[in-house]
Amino acid sequence: MTAWIDHLVIAPIIVPMLAGAAMVIAGSDRRRLLAGLGIASTALLLLLSATLLVVADAPEVRIYRLGDWPASFGIVLVLDRLSAMMVALASVLGFAAFVFSLARWHRAGAHFHPLFQFQLMGLNGAFLTGDLFNLFVFFEAMLAASYGLALHGSGTARVRAGLHYIVVNLLASLLFLIGVSVVYGIAGTLNMADLAARMRDVAAEDRALLEAGLAVLGVAFLVKAAMWPLGFWLPGTYAAASAPAAAILSILSKVGIYAVLRIWLLLSGDGAGASAAFGATALTAGGLLTVAFGSVAVLASQDLARLAGASVLVSSGTLLAAIGMGQAAVTGGALFYLAGSVLAIGALFLLVELVERGRDIGADVLAVTREAFGTGEQEEDGEPGERDAIGVPIPATVATLGGSFLACALLIAGLPPLSGFLAKFAILSPLLAPGGGAPRPMAWVIMAALILPGLATVVAMVRAGMDAFWASPAGTPQRVSVVEFLPVALLLALCAALTVAAGPALGYATAAAEALHAPANYLRAVLGTPEGGR
Repeated sequence: MTAWIDHLVIAPIIVPMLAGAAMVIAGSDRRRLLAGLGIASTALLLLLSATLLVVADAPEVRIYRLGDWPASFGIVLVLDRLSAMMVALASVLGFAAFVFSLARWHRAGAHFHPLFQFQLMGLNGAFLTGDLFNLFVFFEAMLAASYGLALHGSGTARVRAGLHYIVVNLLASLLFLIGVSVVYGIAGTLNMADLAARMRDVAAEDRALLEAGLAVLGVAFLVKAAMWPLGFWLPGTYAAASAPAAAILSILSKVGIYAVLRIWLLLSGDGAGASAAFGATALTAGGLLTVAFGSVAVLASQDLARLAGASVLVSSGTLLAAIGMGQAAVTGGALFYLAGSVLAIGALFLLVELVERGRDIGADVLAVTREAFGTGEQEEDGEPGERDAIGVPIPATVATLGGSFLACALLIAGLPPLSGFLAKFAILSPLLAPGGGAPRPMAWVIMAALILPGLATVVAMVRAGMDAFWASPAGTPQRVSVVEFLPVALLLALCAALTVAAGPALGYATAAAEALHAPANYLRAVLGTPEGGR
């Protein structure tokens, strides 16, 4: 019989799906009801994801077979440490972004609430599914909702960037479908565990075509992961989107990373026969090029939103380069880095709107112009009465936003002693000391790819912070509501918790990485009949 806790595996998909359906039935005019349903759904997802994190922290892999069909025929959901961690990140980011949207963005257009719920449903389904076909289904559900969120709020820039985003991802979906078709034509199955079990026995004359199908599939994932040169669309799209939409969209690139990590290690791991380590060099090289491109984009960004988007590119490139090294300890450090970067970049996307709200239109361009050409005029000090008229709330707000921006800058740049630095150290340590032997030349390249982008981020963040809080022309100061700042504080507090509890968090990530590199338990659970499983 199935224990009640096994049903929790499907709950992160069912909860937002039912909430989104109820919102569609309720209609877009009943804002209070929709907001209440959204809060209840995202809060319940937080509770469920925390429970699944605890449940998954064991060697046992939990399986949920819909209809109790065998894995090769039915829909299979798989819960292990990696999927539980990704569901938790999506739930935390979703809760923070949704609460932030309640200040004003949820009223900026129709159908925001159901789109947001279907976005979470697609994300959680992609992280939990155990076969390629349903991965494609959840990808499309996730992307369909993201198209609406990217365009939410209208505006010329948003529509232009959103259309670019839609076209690129439709082409990626076409590649996904082609790759899945080729893989199924050769292997006769789309279940990931079943595919992994058959990889070693693929006939020599079919292996080249199978690897071609996997390569096409990989390109589709890497488009979503924004690997260079496939990620040109990301900074502009995320910069144009509304703040809560950009925050939840920022984890979509990590869905591509997750798919690459899961499928590559299953189908090109040590048990894949002649296909072992297939594409490893391309992953590492592509990741390094993405880091370089993202670092240049960070330095070239003239507004905070594009700076946040460029930081997503650096994060994705770092993860791809580390994953391509094929070492469990390095992958563990990369997963720890992934958790911290998702939370910090999500906080930055939310913070950008709060910082920009009190600034004049074009303030970033004016600040760069003054810096380059010295066209700004020195302002005279105001009279004491004028300074007193500003009042206490505005300096307190600016100080709070400035401190939050500084925290985001330190986290994203990876400066000590915060979690970003600890994650980079965890990635480098096994590369520079591989079992007491001399490090490989690629280890030094990875080290440069971790350190130099941090320097670029520091320069860009310092420049942006000075422009935003010091040198920009004074705009009309506005208050920040509690419901807007609390989500930012929540995400930054979780980043601080990752720093304080770095040992247990890194241990969890390392255990997840070791299970990925040695997937015997995964294969046994999916293809066998796990005790108490469905």
